[in-house]
Amino acid sequence: MLISAQNSTLVVIDSQMRLVPVIANSEMMMAQCVRLVNIAKIMGIPIVCTEQNPQALGVNFDSVRSFCSHTLVKHHFDACKDGLLERIPNDRKHLILVGCEAHICILQTAFGLLENHIEVTVAVDCIGSRDPIQVDYAVSRMRSYGVNIATVEMITFEWLRSSTNSHLKKVLQYIK
Repeated sequence: MLISAQNSTLVVIDSQMRLVPVIANSEMMMAQCVRLVNIAKIMGIPIVCTEQNPQALGVNFDSVRSFCSHTLVKHHFDACKDGLLERIPNDRKHLILVGCEAHICILQTAFGLLENHIEVTVAVDCIGSRDPIQVDYAVSRMRSYGVNIATVEMITFEWLRSSTNSHLKKVLQYIK
């Protein structure tokens, strides 16, 4: 039930320069995404990013893009349809999803991953949509189909597991 750092990959979906500004509460959402990206980097967790039609929506913000081991350009809302599965390290079969938009690309990618027997957790404080009600219904729908819902702090402390973890001091700067 707990999320394992050794089994996780963080997927940042469409945190793009022309999309994020129209997302409700985008500053808080991006701050949480950046927190989790930094924590994942400290803990050696692979980070894969997607960009939905970057010609129209621009590239991902540098605060996220610079940490990505791979950036997948996509046109389908389900990133699995454009090669996400091939970008996941073979030994990492639990994906943590963050980014935009909850009811479109997050939801469809989560369902695509479930169809491929990959465990999915959505960091609820790191997702957004233009209309906040879309987030609520997307989370409800994803949960009903078996997507795990967690927060940045839940994920972080599950990755750490113990106060003796060698990464704790570095990670705490992003929690406090």
